Amino acid sequence: MHQKKKLLLVFVLFILLLSACNKDVKDPLNYKLNSFSYMDQNEEKYGLTDLKGKVWIADFIFTSCETVCPPMTAHMSKLQQEVKKKGLKNVEFISFSVDPQKDSPQALKAYVNKFNGDLSNWHLLTGYTQKEIKSFAMKNFKVFVQKPKDTDQIIHGTSFFLINQEGIVKKNYNGVSDVPYTQIIEDIKIVQDN
Repeated sequence: MHQKKKLLLVFVLFILLLSACNKDVKDPLNYKLNSFSYMDQNEEKYGLTDLKGKVWIADFIFTSCETVCPPMTAHMSKLQQEVKKKGLKNVEFISFSVDPQKDSPQALKAYVNKFNGDLSNWHLLTGYTQKEIKSFAMKNFKVFVQKPKDTDQIIHGTSFFLINQEGIVKKNYNGVSDVPYTQIIEDIKIVQDN
């Protein structure tokens, strides 16, 4: 009988160890991204193949935004600094412009510089049509993008997204206020360990 208890204990410990290895973020979204390649702030093509093997955070912004984009970009810059402070490697930051007609690579670079963003691992993407970004955002991130005819302001989602090394959207977070920096960093670590 004593031998059976030992075996059971070893088995339970083995199962616990195995489940710890495959820990995932809480309530994962698991959206698979379609391949993309757009122009970044350096006028170079950048896309999903460049991000393979890296964990990344994405959002949707535009440079003439008068409401949510300035705080989102400030939060993204702060998150970038926190990631660096924690010594996390192989983490990229991606901002998709929802106003590609106005947001040239130069405009995007000037915009992020206002927020002290580090462009060594932050790519701001443009170089597609309004119709393309509307479709891309909805199909890949389940994000609504709409450009009303009577204003230069664009309606768009305000989440930050965590994407794993294989291009799977794992989680989204509020990007405008009460940004859960600590939770995002913990989730990045979980995703990196998988």
